[in-house]
Amino acid sequence: MGFVRSRLGTFMLLQLVLGLLVWALIADTLYHLYLAYGWVMFVAVFLWLVTIVFFPLYLFQLHMKLYMVPWPLVLMMFNVSATVLYVTAFIACSAAVDLTSLKGTQPYNQRAATSFFARPRLAGIWACRRPTAETSSTSPLFSGR
Repeated sequence: MGFVRSRLGTFMLLQLVLGLLVWALIADTLYHLYLAYGWVMFVAVFLWLVTIVFFPLYLFQLHMKLYMVPWPLVLMMFNVSATVLYVTAFIACSAAVDLTSLKGTQPYNQRAATSFFARPRLAGIWACRRPTAETSSTSPLFSGR
């Protein structure tokens, strides 16, 4: 339970909740009719699934048993690529909201909410990439050596 209370664990849980919210809001609309929403759906589901894979690795400390993998570097690369993908998805979703639905209708509200909830997900991704006490002491990547 110590991991869930750590900064990395808290932000991974935030990523899971907001990622689920983003793709659930898009999945409830007719996203397959619009190319931009298909991209948003792909990004949200793919990154949500990858976060689900990383969470148990850190929760059960399996990353310590796989010591040959540079986990801080893997997490950094994941978070950088997730940020780039979420920025493109956020821009695509925000640009397509007005074009694909009428203001005040349910699809408009869902797509606008998706754009809104994609932004805090970006903040969670960047907060996760900062070194924690456990990663800085075990990795030369974050220790400055």
